Amino acid sequence: MKIYKLPEGTLLEYQNQTFLGPAMDWDKLLAQENLKENLVTESKSWKEIPSEEGNEFLEKGILAPMGNQEIWAAGVTYFRSRTARMEESQDAGGADFYDKVYNADRPELFFKATASRVSAPGSAVNIRKDSTWDVPEPELTLVVSPSGKIQGYTCGNDMSSRSIEGENPLYLPQAKVYAGCAAIGPCLFITDKAIEETANIRLEIFRDDVLAFVGETPLTQLKRKPKELAGWLFRGNTFPIGCFLMTGTGIVPDDFTLEVGDKVRIGIDEVGVLENFIEKI
Repeated sequence: MKIYKLPEGTLLEYQNQTFLGPAMDWDKLLAQENLKENLVTESKSWKEIPSEEGNEFLEKGILAPMGNQEIWAAGVTYFRSRTARMEESQDAGGADFYDKVYNADRPELFFKATASRVSAPGSAVNIRKDSTWDVPEPELTLVVSPSGKIQGYTCGNDMSSRSIEGENPLYLPQAKVYAGCAAIGPCLFITDKAIEETANIRLEIFRDDVLAFVGETPLTQLKRKPKELAGWLFRGNTFPIGCFLMTGTGIVPDDFTLEVGDKVRIGIDEVGVLENFIEKI
């Protein structure tokens, strides 16, 4: 099941059928503990439309599939991320921090974005004017209920200012949290089952319509499993309307920095493809 947030409505794809429904309160929607079951019931009163018509609605533009939920993120959950963070922070003396957290019981979790800082699919995500090395981080993102249950998945772009974080690990909030620092979408993939570990995450970056970078990683490389990460997030924390949790990246472009006008495409098997372009703030 996939659900899309339209500017004036809701689109649901389920069992090879497409349904068009009214605009919904996404705070109430994602506060439900049995999201899939409730959407099946809700959609019975929606209008069934041809898939071609559904695609036309999606091409007109969609919104980030969220209400006012917070987005959190996990770091150093892939060996590739551990290595990259150690290299970029070597001069600052912070390399050991990343090695230790990769092997520790407690994961690195940090606040990523409020809804106002999240970009819709097809819109701009930002790089900072005071950063010299900026990359997108493609991440499987969990849709988590108020009780901590994983109800689905979406694609996430955890924009990162590597030059700022590399200068000093204590600058992590400035490297990660700013206007236009994240994007999720294009939909929520709602499922009762865990996503297949064989699913691939793919990152493509285009510059002047030419492929400038491509990378891919399977979820088998994710050291900490989604359920484990969600469990740690809910230790000492509550989320009355649910939340999103980005699970870290295994694709880190080296010798590459984003430029204004670049297009970033993130695809995750089973979930979909998220596209954004780059602006500077």
